[in-house]
Amino acid sequence: MGLAFTGYSQSKITGKIIESDDNTVLEGVEIINLDTQKSTTSKLDGSFEILNEGLYSFNKKGYVVKNLNLIFNQYYIIQLNINPSELNEIIVHANNIPKALKKATASVSIISSKDIKRSNNINFAPILNRAPGVFMQSGALNTNRITIRGIGSRNLFGTSKIRAYFKDIPLTNGSGETNIEDFELASISRFEIIKGPASSIYGAGLGGVIQLKPQNALLNQTHLNTALSIGSFGLIKGVVNINHGSSQNSLRAVYSNTKTDGYRENNAYNRQTFTLNSNHFLNKKNELSFLASYVDLKAFIPSSINETDYLNNPKSVAFTWKQSQGFEDAKRGVFGISWNHDYNSNLKQASSIFTSFKNVYEPRPFNILKENTFAIGMRSRLLGKSKLFSKNLDWTFGGELFRDIYRYKTFENLYQGFPAGTGSVEGNQLSNFKEQRNYYNIFAESNFEASNKTTLSFGLNLNKTTYNLEDNFMASDENPDQSGKFKFKNIVSPKFGVSHLFSKNISVYSSISHGFSPITLNETLLPNGQINTNLKPETGWNVEIGIRGTTLDNRLQFNTSIYRLDIKNLLVSRRTAQDQFIGINAGRTQHDGLELALNYNWLQKESISISSFVNYTSNNFIFKEFTDNTDDFSGNDLTGVPKDIFNAGIDFDSTFGIYGNINYQYVGSMPITDSNSLYSDSYNLTNAKIGYQANINKMLKLNVFFGANNIFDVHYASQILINASGFGGNAPRYFYPGTPVNYFGGINLNYIF
Repeated sequence: MGLAFTGYSQSKITGKIIESDDNTVLEGVEIINLDTQKSTTSKLDGSFEILNEGLYSFNKKGYVVKNLNLIFNQYYIIQLNINPSELNEIIVHANNIPKALKKATASVSIISSKDIKRSNNINFAPILNRAPGVFMQSGALNTNRITIRGIGSRNLFGTSKIRAYFKDIPLTNGSGETNIEDFELASISRFEIIKGPASSIYGAGLGGVIQLKPQNALLNQTHLNTALSIGSFGLIKGVVNINHGSSQNSLRAVYSNTKTDGYRENNAYNRQTFTLNSNHFLNKKNELSFLASYVDLKAFIPSSINETDYLNNPKSVAFTWKQSQGFEDAKRGVFGISWNHDYNSNLKQASSIFTSFKNVYEPRPFNILKENTFAIGMRSRLLGKSKLFSKNLDWTFGGELFRDIYRYKTFENLYQGFPAGTGSVEGNQLSNFKEQRNYYNIFAESNFEASNKTTLSFGLNLNKTTYNLEDNFMASDENPDQSGKFKFKNIVSPKFGVSHLFSKNISVYSSISHGFSPITLNETLLPNGQINTNLKPETGWNVEIGIRGTTLDNRLQFNTSIYRLDIKNLLVSRRTAQDQFIGINAGRTQHDGLELALNYNWLQKESISISSFVNYTSNNFIFKEFTDNTDDFSGNDLTGVPKDIFNAGIDFDSTFGIYGNINYQYVGSMPITDSNSLYSDSYNLTNAKIGYQANINKMLKLNVFFGANNIFDVHYASQILINASGFGGNAPRYFYPGTPVNYFGGINLNYIF
């Protein structure tokens, strides 16, 4: 739909063309008068000017064609939707400088809304695993670990060393830990994943950046969408999605409620989310947007189990977690306001302020944790278009400030002194800490069109990170005062990239980039309570070369790359007790890899389409140098990452309503211990979904579906805990059992007012 402002012109029609997902302005859109066949194109800032009324077609490769009737005396904003079959042509924000994916100088994967809808809309893992080089392990809906090119594999719990943003709001805390799995998938339009430290704009993280793009509301349209899903192990999920767009404002609100008993004991999950995203076009030059997300979660924790239980009783929960009935009760909120201002067609400012909070109550066998985090920050940047040697130069310059205050207390868990099944009982306080974590990034990046076919990219990021720890627990010989400060030295991370169009549809790209990963404050603490100021952050260089494009009459899309990521000051978390770890720098790792993604349209007719995808990841990750105490693991395979990952699938769609897909995944064996004495087994998973959608009338649309995951009931470990230690003579608990065959079905109704 188009957005119209009246009174801007008397004898012509003006407007701007944007992408419906994230309001990116689209240049070079062909605007054709369908009566006269005369055409014009949108300018660099997405603006256009037309002298005649009539029916017009808006056409840009990578986007769905839109036809609109335009009249005098109105200013239009036209939204174009992405065409999932032409992702190489779409405009991406990989480094905040909008450009076509085929001209990007770094490895970028796009996961579209079509990809998100392939599954049962519950779990992030099968969706993110569509991207080569990305591997998400999922021990439970609230227990996950994401790695990109092997980065983050040594983090024992959760995701680390990978940055994530929801629109322009950081989802990564001051210690470099990231949580995205609690967000509602129905509120996300697509993911853009930058692999490796190729993004100066987003902090030059070693693993890369995951950008979550929220669903924007459609202009001049109001509709209500409701969905209900049910499935195995007590799964029930409801989603309500309200979209309202007027002539100058648009708003989308999404509420979801997800409940499941879980496959394992002590595995119940109950989550409610609310997401609000609004856009306000104030005038030709100014736009405001608001984003809010709230999550209320209670999830019980079955934890990992030992090999004997994994093989013989995979439903079981770790004994002490069962006795204490351990769970996570969390409330999280993210809020942000963004302002975009066009000074002129060549200069734009984009600024945002944001805040977030997290409150968690988590009874564990060894203690009860109470924690809360409050964060605030801002990002601002200028985006400009200039000329250098008569060639186009796109550039951006800006900064990001971030501060979070993290308070946490632990208490004795007295569950052992009470009857079995009573659950956790709070005892004496054991600790009381307050962390203040601050960082700033100053960044600059440019794309220089050296020729019509060659683009050069330069980037630089400056980061400063500091921690301040207050120990508010009464100090004693057994509990020394651990208060102190920790400051990183300034870290400068440059990058250089080049892409070259060999033909209209095929390009080659290459880049070299530097990145780093911050140390968590807990890792800096020594057993005597002092802060280890000699600890260094992991840093590394990534070198890669790749080719992407389309061929066979645009039916085949391909993207492949090879890379080497060399990391020094390898950080190792050494466990000193059940809930205590210290960090040490223990050597270097070398990450050599190959990534391949293929998409092929077998049949593309008006009434029916059949397409398939294949992606493959080959990892050769080793400890280049690694000595832990007296053990030398140099030359061993990196722990927690499979050698090979293969995904394939077929999609079917038709105008008579029936659609479906089938997806297959192979995951190779993974080393579980640094000594490589124990590996997990490789496994194969197959998922499928079929549905029917129809227009009941002009205003009501129906969608019913049914699906199955792990169709062949494979026994596998969906997540592993590396280098686990056994306490009290018990066997180490390495394995999180994967869910066996499970089914789901649902109904979706969309009412257009």
